[in-house]
Amino acid sequence: MSAESKKAHNFIQSLIEDAIAKGEHTGKVVTRFPPEPNGYLHVGHAKSICLNFGIAQTFGGECNLRFDDTNPEKESQEYIDAIKQDVEWLGYEWADDVRYASDYFDQLYAFAEELIEKGKAYVCALNAEQMAEYRGSLKEPGKNSPYRDRPVEESLQLFRDMRDGKFQNGELVLRAKIDMASPNINLRDPILYRIRYADHHQTGSKWCIYPMYDFTHPISDALEGITHSLCTLEFEDHRPLYDWVLDNITVPCHPRQIEFARLNLNYTITSKRKLKRLVDEHVVDGWNDPRMPTISGMRRRGYTPESIRSFCDMIGVNKAGGTVDVGMLEYAIREDLNDRAPRAMCVMRPLKVTLTNYPADQTETLTLPVHPQKPEMGERDVTWSHTLYIDREDFEVEPPRKWKRLAPEQAVRLRGGYVMTCKEVVRDDSGEIVELKCEYDPNTLGVNPEGYKPNGVIHWVSANDSIETDINLYDRLFNHESPDSDKEGDFLDHLNPESLVVLKGARVEKSLAEPRTDLPYQFEREGYFFCDQELTAKAGKPVFNRTVTLRDSWGKGGK
Repeated sequence: MSAESKKAHNFIQSLIEDAIAKGEHTGKVVTRFPPEPNGYLHVGHAKSICLNFGIAQTFGGECNLRFDDTNPEKESQEYIDAIKQDVEWLGYEWADDVRYASDYFDQLYAFAEELIEKGKAYVCALNAEQMAEYRGSLKEPGKNSPYRDRPVEESLQLFRDMRDGKFQNGELVLRAKIDMASPNINLRDPILYRIRYADHHQTGSKWCIYPMYDFTHPISDALEGITHSLCTLEFEDHRPLYDWVLDNITVPCHPRQIEFARLNLNYTITSKRKLKRLVDEHVVDGWNDPRMPTISGMRRRGYTPESIRSFCDMIGVNKAGGTVDVGMLEYAIREDLNDRAPRAMCVMRPLKVTLTNYPADQTETLTLPVHPQKPEMGERDVTWSHTLYIDREDFEVEPPRKWKRLAPEQAVRLRGGYVMTCKEVVRDDSGEIVELKCEYDPNTLGVNPEGYKPNGVIHWVSANDSIETDINLYDRLFNHESPDSDKEGDFLDHLNPESLVVLKGARVEKSLAEPRTDLPYQFEREGYFFCDQELTAKAGKPVFNRTVTLRDSWGKGGK
């Protein structure tokens, strides 16, 4: 199976095809990806990116990248830059220039005045507590604000005074005049504008009133000529408000909002608020920590754009909720890397091996394939020498049944090299094993030995020219399937204490002296590992992050 499987046909695609067939939709299909720049994108956003850009590509249309930047106190240029990088890295190009909801602040303000003039909006002086009291509940209708019937001219003047900075934060708001008895609470005279004295990253100090998301979003869609506004299911109850706004102002078009199920991934948090808490409380090393489900974190861990797009295609697009097993994401990266990743040997916990019957002043070069199933990827050289390193976990003094690695007086083949037999175990004063003295069989390069059978195959590196490295063994950040479902506890209570294990002094073969940085390596018998450029520059030697293990150890009781 390739990294990107054949695109699945989803219900949104079917709806558009049906509308085209009936003549209900003509012209170009235009979608948009509209993130709020208040954090980094995560894997859930990847699903939305693939859907919005994918639908546009399917119908030969275009997709806009628009920042819904109506909350300047929580937004920053850092987030904007990171989001643009993530979308490009995933392999998508947005139409024309990047857009901002703030590009339309003048028009949004004019539309707000239009609503006031039509008697569809009013300025309200209820404070937050009073507004909550007047709103009612799911079982009880709300009641009208005492300011609901202000004369149009009075609301218009107050709104202009709000714009001109004559009131303080929270003193007044502009509300839509819809229906305080509506069973849909979103239609109970929602706030359209509020006062916020905060500099905006795009407009500076020009504005001290900012539009609410539910007012801004439909108008921005309409001004851009969006034909299909694709949202996650939590916006389904907001759709009547989306339509009400567009039905009551003079806009060039009325996009169709369609909702789909958001991505819920087990062992994973995708709330931006909670991810920010992980960053702010230094639980992780920033938004791009390889344990984070952010796109930048996954990129730094070694996930490929192809694997993420393949994963999004595998899980599909539907209306039903539910939780996706994170094992599917790990499966997608394994499938991609198994096909493409170059191979190398890395000894995580080096144990010295001395070949007593190999000359101390002699070496030879052995040739191994870069990929055993891809001869076109070429070959790599490794050095055979008097002193080698194997992994400490590949040796047992008293091996268990069916042990397929090295033990006293037992033989193993070294990957791509000779067969050797352990003859002596050397310990230090504390009893710790520090060296194995072995004999190699010079007649076993590429052929089976005569008269005995090796007890498996293990990896190794030469002491002569292997490269010292540090290895970051990353694992799932949480050890609970639903870390934020604990009503009485905190999601931080479910942190996996082994989400990061750092191995110092590991050794990699010499072909990784200058490792590639575009794709992880498969460290044979260990997993897939990606060179961390940032940490490598700091350490002055290669540092590798584990992308994923070779097999799923969680699903088989490994944790």
